[in-house]
Amino acid sequence: MARIAFIMLCHKDAPGVIAQARRLTASGDFVSIHFDGNSDPADFAEIWSALSDNPSVTFANRRYRCGWGEWSLVAATLEAVRAAVAAFPNASHFYMLSGDCLPVKTAEYAHDFLDSNDCDYIEHNDFFASDWIKTGLKEERLIYRYWFNERTQPKLYYASLAIQQKLMLTREVPSDLQVMIGSQWWCLRRQTIEKVLAFCDSRRDVMRFFATTWIPDETFFQTIVPHVVPRNELRNRTLTYLIFTDYGMPVTFYNDQYDLLLRQDYIFARKISAEALELRERLGALWADEGVHFPTSNEGAGVFRFLTGRGRVGRRFSPRFWEDDTALGRDKSLLLIVSKKWHVAKRLTQGLREQTDIPAVDYLFNEDQAHLPDMGGVENTVSKRERHRRAVIKLLFDQFGTNRLAFCLDSSALPLIQDFMAEKTDTRILMIETDFHQDYLRGHIARVGLAGASAQPDVVERLLPIVRRDLEYEANRLRDMEFPRFYTISPTAAPEANAAALAQAFDLEPEAALALAQIDHLFSD
Repeated sequence: MARIAFIMLCHKDAPGVIAQARRLTASGDFVSIHFDGNSDPADFAEIWSALSDNPSVTFANRRYRCGWGEWSLVAATLEAVRAAVAAFPNASHFYMLSGDCLPVKTAEYAHDFLDSNDCDYIEHNDFFASDWIKTGLKEERLIYRYWFNERTQPKLYYASLAIQQKLMLTREVPSDLQVMIGSQWWCLRRQTIEKVLAFCDSRRDVMRFFATTWIPDETFFQTIVPHVVPRNELRNRTLTYLIFTDYGMPVTFYNDQYDLLLRQDYIFARKISAEALELRERLGALWADEGVHFPTSNEGAGVFRFLTGRGRVGRRFSPRFWEDDTALGRDKSLLLIVSKKWHVAKRLTQGLREQTDIPAVDYLFNEDQAHLPDMGGVENTVSKRERHRRAVIKLLFDQFGTNRLAFCLDSSALPLIQDFMAEKTDTRILMIETDFHQDYLRGHIARVGLAGASAQPDVVERLLPIVRRDLEYEANRLRDMEFPRFYTISPTAAPEANAAALAQAFDLEPEAALALAQIDHLFSD
């Protein structure tokens, strides 16, 4: 059976550290503690007094004064790892934890999980090719040297960096390494840890290099482990559940999120609020349970993005250069078909192609295939189309040899709609009103990843009214903009009423508009 040596990096909450260590060792596992050298000596004395006589607990031989972004965090981790390797010869796995982590599964589940998968769990994304770093320094983290901490010594930090940049004092990455990046919360097998420590002992050049990089806790183990272990024995993920905000800060969990945490496909979670006493008590007791079944749905990250993104409307303070130089022209007509139900809008565009001379494409800013003609490669990716949207529309006018063009937009694409309505073209909107019945909402929740296929019914039921309100808000927000030349068709309206709206929107003869309004199953799901 797997036996885990937990590598705990802590800097506060002595009672919580003690409780965590006792809980983890009671299940037959081990704990190696590094308590920050900057922390209150009385806290460390309390931890030492409570745990030093526990044979399943050991302490790092040296306590580093740790600082965010510094090598000291990696040095502290290595110190605790070496202590664990020496003290616990029966440990089969080594699992990184912080003082804010708590289990979201039982020890029984964790041991069975590790026994069934002979591999290492560590995020390792290519440093240069991935988008793991969202903002701030990227290549500069490696090619310059960092001796000062940005948070505690900002003047020295930025002065040192500026001098190196001005004098071009760059350095090369060790030539035999592919630098990788990812979360510091890994779980590695014993043989992997032994290979990493042997590498550290033999490659002092690599140790010197990483010792002066910036935020090495995101790159050191993530680079060394794939260097010493075959890639087919690695899983590019962490077993510790965490969500980051748009600002790069970890999301904190509270008492009412117990069920959510248990449904995620992870063994631990961080970070648990120090004030969430009920959650801490429940998760702590969970580790010792037996025979618990854990249905997982992994909807947490999707729900967080959905809820935090509601109501945000981006503003742009100046036009992009490619948009400023690609005005569509006053002699053009844009016909925007807006619908949340894509299949309904695409039935209408198909009818336009078959029954009229109006060129009509589908959701060109959402789908790879949208009935687009060959435009020399500009149309190959959705992101490229949206980035150069005016250029794409101009090309479509040229390709079709017409001054009229119809295409579909999702009702959530208000910034795009506003952009096109601001053009000096004859732009019209046809909105297809939608009935959001329960089955459609459940399908929508699954399609956008708010809940997985294995999500419990009560999870979906709680999401239904929220999602319904959000979709209705999208539609109402568009109506409230009071755009000119705004028309609607509805499944509850008579074909003649819908035909009148279609005739105005597309400048069609009454007979042609009625034929479109009477398309078989136009509004059907």
